[in-house]
Amino acid sequence: MSTAEKLARLSELRRDALQGGGPARVEQQHGRGKLTARERLDSLLDDGTFEELDAFVTHRATDFGLDDERYLGDGVVTGHGLIDGRAVFVYAQDFTVFGGSLSEAHAEKICKVMDLAMQTGAPIIGLSDSGGARIQEGVASLGGYAEIFLRNTLASGVVPQISLILGPCAGGAVYSPAITDFTIMAEGTSYMFVTGPNVVKTVTHEEVDFDGLGGARVHNERSGVAQFMAAGEPQAIALARTLLGYLPQNNVELTPLNDEWKDPDVSGADLEALIPDSPQRSYDMHIAIRGLVDAGSFLEVHAGFARNIICGFARIEGRSVGIVAQQPEVLAGVLDIDASDKGARFVRTCDCFNVPLITLVDVPGFLPGVDQEHRGIIRHGAKLLYAYCEATVPKLTVITRKAYGGAYDVMSSKHVRGDLNFAWPTAEIAVMGVEGAVNIIFRDDIEAAKDPATERARLVAEYEARFANPYIAAARGYVDEVILPSETRGRLASGLRVLEGKRQALPAKKHGNIPL
Repeated sequence: MSTAEKLARLSELRRDALQGGGPARVEQQHGRGKLTARERLDSLLDDGTFEELDAFVTHRATDFGLDDERYLGDGVVTGHGLIDGRAVFVYAQDFTVFGGSLSEAHAEKICKVMDLAMQTGAPIIGLSDSGGARIQEGVASLGGYAEIFLRNTLASGVVPQISLILGPCAGGAVYSPAITDFTIMAEGTSYMFVTGPNVVKTVTHEEVDFDGLGGARVHNERSGVAQFMAAGEPQAIALARTLLGYLPQNNVELTPLNDEWKDPDVSGADLEALIPDSPQRSYDMHIAIRGLVDAGSFLEVHAGFARNIICGFARIEGRSVGIVAQQPEVLAGVLDIDASDKGARFVRTCDCFNVPLITLVDVPGFLPGVDQEHRGIIRHGAKLLYAYCEATVPKLTVITRKAYGGAYDVMSSKHVRGDLNFAWPTAEIAVMGVEGAVNIIFRDDIEAAKDPATERARLVAEYEARFANPYIAAARGYVDEVILPSETRGRLASGLRVLEGKRQALPAKKHGNIPL
């Protein structure tokens, strides 16, 4: 074969590799409202930056007629590229080839880019669209999944891992996204479940469709498996690009700084009018967040799940921060099982990747009730406590109103190594609310009074004046400063600057034993 023929042969193979499962299957993919693997990568990465690896890999199976059906790439496109000029490693499963099913060779391709990401300290982004394990390969396919799970685990906390679910993700395949840092689902076209509707019907006799069992809304609002829901594939891909902008390349680098920031959407005067006079009235903590962070920079995480706590990324004077805040408009901002899990997961993610934590506190305590106790609110609440205690990133706390009981301790208090703890004049730091405290402390006095209602009202007012304020905590140094709401952004910005070089180590250990 001449040199010219060899060059032509390479060009032919490259063209074949670009075809996926062929024009008919690509048309079917488009008919489902889905992009192909290569189209997705073109949208995800900066123009012209994708460098493919292993384009000519094929499976090695010979049983069940597979020996006569081979496609270059074997159902997954892998390689590296740039997002906003930063290196990332990527893989995108190709549903047009064997339904994107995972074979031994398919898994090896994914493992190769994951290994390279770890060695070079670059994020990993996986785009899932797969029918699951390639049944014809049996245990070799299962082994391939396990190799990926192992790498997900080893990469956890070392480089950011983002999963986009853009089609089916079923059976063992779901555990790779579950280990990664963030899972993004596209409404209407993506779903995740361990066992499908047919198996569920056979085993439990429950009737449910794919979307009702494991669609994007289910996993964003009920199960908490996914952190983001996008209206469609283009929005999901754009969201992944945005999300990466808040994170560093790896666990030893600082977050990127954005010099093009704008002042908050909410003014300091509006912040000072935010807290209602009555402690029984709610307000929207999103307004407080928008008054503290750069305009348009707040990206909420798990927005539809456990809405009594708010988590998300933002920027303050261009610096990336993680926000954790109660939401008084939902269950009065109480901490329950789901809120504790959501908050703990987010705190640990920020701590992994050097993202400073801003905690806004208005918490009446942990949710009481038989159901919560029997389902383990103690264990789940301890996860959030553990996460804050373990975190070594800069931790800045602002108590806006209520900080009651053990929940005060948990929410990045000075006692769990909060670095800078502020309180607004409206803050109430106490074991419990005023009325509950009076009912316990002065029960006998109230019962003995000629007019119990009047005596109780007098005692409530007296107790409130004496204890329902931040100054006792400030006198003990548990609060570093009582500040005006309008001063808060400036104090947070200066605190972030001064804490940028913070160094704090944990005791030497293999790893802690978080109360899972």
